[in-house]
Amino acid sequence: MQIAIALFDRFTALDAVGPYDTLSRIPGAETVFVAQRPGPVRGESGSLALVADRSFADVPEPDVIVVPGGPGTSDHMADESLLGWLRSADATSTWTTSVCTGSLLLACAGLLAGRRATSHWLALAELARLGADATEERVVFDGKYVTAAGVSSGIDMGIALIGRIAGEEQAQTVQLLTEYDPQPPYDAGSPHKAPAHLVERFRAGSRFSQ
Repeated sequence: MQIAIALFDRFTALDAVGPYDTLSRIPGAETVFVAQRPGPVRGESGSLALVADRSFADVPEPDVIVVPGGPGTSDHMADESLLGWLRSADATSTWTTSVCTGSLLLACAGLLAGRRATSHWLALAELARLGADATEERVVFDGKYVTAAGVSSGIDMGIALIGRIAGEEQAQTVQLLTEYDPQPPYDAGSPHKAPAHLVERFRAGSRFSQ
């Protein structure tokens, strides 16, 4: 099984690394980072880079596609080098997945039309405008398409997908060995729970909420 995680400038690191650190634990899986061209690709902060060992052309038929999101998403919503690869690779993939605003890229590639899907809470309206049936759920399965909400939900998506691919015991094993037992210090992880002034501040500043 080959798992391809797509990278682009200003991706969010945890969007890519969360699924990597879970899905790469599937026995026998090969996990590769891919981009338009091989080499380091810098995340949103500019201080961290992941290395794409292969180009999109080098990985034409992965079994699992993972598309992270991040501030750079909006710069790639018409990027045919990425969108064309998504359409082509999706034609033969077993699973096509995204984290955060990565679902907007899947939608721009025409892969989520009429499908239930999720994204970062700030991008749900944009996801709906792009033709998906947008939902606030944390992880959404619709056929072979699996979308996760914002950033940290990529870990949940990875573990849930392991359960579908390798069985519940393997998924539980990965959850145990990564000690994924969230106990956040604040109950502010969704717009329904966070202080209203914070929610409104980020809605006002979001490109996708305009």
